[in-house]
Amino acid sequence: MPPTKPDVDYLYKLRHSTTHVMAQAVQELFPGTKLTIGPPIEDGFYYDFDSPHRFAPEDLEKIEARMREISAGNHQFVMSAHSSDEARRFWGERGENYKVEIIDDLNEPTVTYCSHGAFTDLCRGNHLESTRDIRHFKLLKVAGAYWRGDEKRAQLQRIYGTAWPTKEELEGYLARLEEAKKRDHRDLGQKLDLFSIQHETAGPGLVFWHPKGTVIRTQIENLLKDTLSREGYDFVVTPHVARLDLWKTSGHWDYYRQNMFTPMEIENQPFVVKPMNCPGHILIYKSRLHSYRELPLRYAEFGTVYRYERSGVMHGLLRVRGFTQDDAHIFCRMDQMEEECSNLLRLTLQVLKIFGFNDVRIMLSTRPERFSGTPEGWDLAEGALRNALKSQGLSYEVDPGEGVFYGPKVDLKIRDSLNREWQCSTIQVDFNLPQKFDVTYRDASSRDSHCVMIHRALLGSLERFIGILIEHYGGAFPVWLAPVQAKVLTITDKQSDYAASVARELRSAGFRAEVDDRPEKINSKVREAAMARIPYLLVAGGREAESRSVSVRGRDGANLGPMPLGAFMEKLGREAAEKIDNLSSIS
Repeated sequence: MPPTKPDVDYLYKLRHSTTHVMAQAVQELFPGTKLTIGPPIEDGFYYDFDSPHRFAPEDLEKIEARMREISAGNHQFVMSAHSSDEARRFWGERGENYKVEIIDDLNEPTVTYCSHGAFTDLCRGNHLESTRDIRHFKLLKVAGAYWRGDEKRAQLQRIYGTAWPTKEELEGYLARLEEAKKRDHRDLGQKLDLFSIQHETAGPGLVFWHPKGTVIRTQIENLLKDTLSREGYDFVVTPHVARLDLWKTSGHWDYYRQNMFTPMEIENQPFVVKPMNCPGHILIYKSRLHSYRELPLRYAEFGTVYRYERSGVMHGLLRVRGFTQDDAHIFCRMDQMEEECSNLLRLTLQVLKIFGFNDVRIMLSTRPERFSGTPEGWDLAEGALRNALKSQGLSYEVDPGEGVFYGPKVDLKIRDSLNREWQCSTIQVDFNLPQKFDVTYRDASSRDSHCVMIHRALLGSLERFIGILIEHYGGAFPVWLAPVQAKVLTITDKQSDYAASVARELRSAGFRAEVDDRPEKINSKVREAAMARIPYLLVAGGREAESRSVSVRGRDGANLGPMPLGAFMEKLGREAAEKIDNLSSIS
């Protein structure tokens, strides 16, 4: 029986087991289908198939029906070990060439199978005891995929699904999926006139911010500028292109080339658009000598970077080719690292709370097998991060061996209003670039010592973060972020002059206001403005014009009644200033 409150391990086993049952059903219903891999993922699972049959939405119902029959059979999941030679013969005789390739890549003397009933798959294990507990599942969609994620390899068909311990949890998840479709930032971005991506004329993955979207972005940038200035950051601006030699020195050309755009030739020299901002900040630091007394130095930039992404993986604002990071790099001494990391954690959590992200999961990623620097340096850095987390009273999970090659890191994962998890904020310690670029300071003994460099992003890509916000708020941004904070609606054309004067007064006070004086029925205007998610609708009829007031309605339909214009402006000002109140708690 499933537990009353499933833990992560149980959900993993349930979804892992369900993907095996799905693979069996697909092979039985569609002969000639070859198996590749089928892992559990957050909220579900998928399996990639190489099949002569093109899966259609109606096929998912057939597969589900067969899965239910298999599950009802109460088959035990049984693990067994086999020599790699025996496994190659077993899978080769069945024409499962992808399984043979996996065995070859593992390069281990033995491999394991998982079997239930008449079905067997190559698998490391971690399943339920029996198929009988696989009852509440749903196949969701079919998508394309490439074997090993390589466009030059075979094109596969990926079937996604989800599985839950109870009917109520499954129904709740499916309801959230439906709500997510309604909140899709690509659709809302178009309906609310926030941004566009001109695939045919400019190219995929390149974002054009419209006036209303630019308001949101500017508000976020201003928030961060004010915050970081109080925290002792200096803002810098670095070029969008640089010589290829710079990226060779940094190591990006050797280790990150597949994500960089092709170099361009300028005056017989190869130049590349930047994929990251860190080398530029290093060059600014190195433009003069620094004493230990000056450290830490904190450089911040809204730096636009360009990374090559395959057309098939780009997704609205969430995965693009050109994006702007709220990037910063801190140059400090080893003995300052812990305090800097502690301050970064405090600051990051405070900023995330302003946007309503209070549910944050923190991951500490430690030293991988291949790393830059010394084990002693890594131990110090990991200890500093642990102590920083402890000093802020934060619980965290350890992800062993998942640090980047140049240093350990802390990732903060937010959970949105649809219960989806997103990784935006990161704090990374870097031993590599200070060595490569010889980034030093003059210590108390007048000797040159290498800095510690801390990479950090509070929100990550602004494009991605705004895409998340659009869906998090469903387009109904809080007053301080809303592109239009109030819209004045006339009842007849006789109130046009008064409505225009109201909007002027609002704009003069620093609010974002528009007028709708079209000769349309007031109910139609109210409906359109509410659909545009404008926080406040101000009806200006004959009585309001005479009394210098407005009738106020919220976008949620709440009728706040008539209100003197001055009183409404005070109310709007208080709500718009809420983020300032939140920021004032950052100390």
